[in-house]
Amino acid sequence: MPVETLIGPAGEVLHQLGQPASSLPAVSKRDLEQALEAAHGRLKRAPARGFRFLAPPAPPVELILADADAAAWAVAVEQTAGLDTPHGVSLCLRLLALVALLADAAWVRPWLARGGEGIEIHPQLLRAAALVPLNTAGGFDETALRALLPHTQARGANI
Repeated sequence: MPVETLIGPAGEVLHQLGQPASSLPAVSKRDLEQALEAAHGRLKRAPARGFRFLAPPAPPVELILADADAAAWAVAVEQTAGLDTPHGVSLCLRLLALVALLADAAWVRPWLARGGEGIEIHPQLLRAAALVPLNTAGGFDETALRALLPHTQARGANI
């Protein structure tokens, strides 16, 4: 199913899909790694961005990226993988959900380590983020995400 891209009068961009976010496909771990790499160091300014999911009879769900960094990261995904397919939108939402998770969830710290160029994310966490179904708001269900991780915590974390 194609993604319709609408441009507003001030340059704002809305990606509209005729399906719920929860039906977006899984992506590969490598896709997620490449999206993180592409988004790293991108410009901090981008037009406002958003996603609208239409899945009648349910009401539409809108996700507006009010944060300038989030909009810039969406642009990075658009330039590398595209946001004109459900796969590209899924990749973008997973990247944004992963960044939000890293910023907000204390349980994720054992899955991180300091690397030569910043923070390194354990491959098993990246794999789980690539595979876990998204919720209706386009984010992760943390319980489902944690269920995909081994019961032992990553070793060698020093964050």
